[in-house]
Amino acid sequence: MDKQGVFREAKSWVLEAGKHIRDNINEPLHIETKSNADDLVTQMDQETEEFFADRIRSTYPSHRVFGEEGFGDDVRDLDGIVWIVDPIDGTMNFVHQQKNFAISIGIYEDGIGEIGIIYDVMEDVLYTAVKGEGAYRNGEPLPEVLKNRPLEKSIFSLNTTWLLEENRRVEAEGIRELVKTLRSTRSYGSAALEFAFVAEGLLDGYVTMSLMPWDVAAGKVILEEVGGVVTAGNGSELSMVDRSSVCATRANIHDEVVKGYIRLK
Repeated sequence: MDKQGVFREAKSWVLEAGKHIRDNINEPLHIETKSNADDLVTQMDQETEEFFADRIRSTYPSHRVFGEEGFGDDVRDLDGIVWIVDPIDGTMNFVHQQKNFAISIGIYEDGIGEIGIIYDVMEDVLYTAVKGEGAYRNGEPLPEVLKNRPLEKSIFSLNTTWLLEENRRVEAEGIRELVKTLRSTRSYGSAALEFAFVAEGLLDGYVTMSLMPWDVAAGKVILEEVGGVVTAGNGSELSMVDRSSVCATRANIHDEVVKGYIRLK
């Protein structure tokens, strides 16, 4: 793959799609639900994914598209080149706040993340990485390696769902102990932005128990370029074709978190 050529095309399409979303942000939305009443999709999600699928297929007919909204291919492995696309990551925020959502695209070749792009649409902030070439925010390099910080002085992004006893994915007591140990927690409602904020050093970690590959594909590439560590919640390799738990942190605290606090059910 010509990584730089593909990166330039992907970046231009992301910026074009972002401008279209901003230009139409106040238009009436057609909102539907998917897996449950809180899992929203709008016509803008669908139109944006279709835009990317059309561009990718017409420009790179041998590449496959793995997307959230049904315009991609039936992807069950990462053989060859696969674009993993989330047209609007943070649809709930898009609907209710008209901000705090992102376009997220990870491009993988034979299972290796080669390109990551996260675009904070309303803030016009673009996070990018090409594997082995560093990570950038609006063209300015992010630190080559995130500074170490002890867990007790760290800020994590964490959804309060995982603190509830009745959640089906993780032992709540361990997560509550993690929260007590941390300096503080946040929740932004967009996995892509939470990954970007860890890569930028605004957060020290992001822990969640249920994400799909399109939620994390770009963020994993970007965060690993600055020395961050991304695994499943139990420390195993993160699946990029199935739903998974996620622990994404600075390198120096990762083992402490997965071994000391996360106990998957």
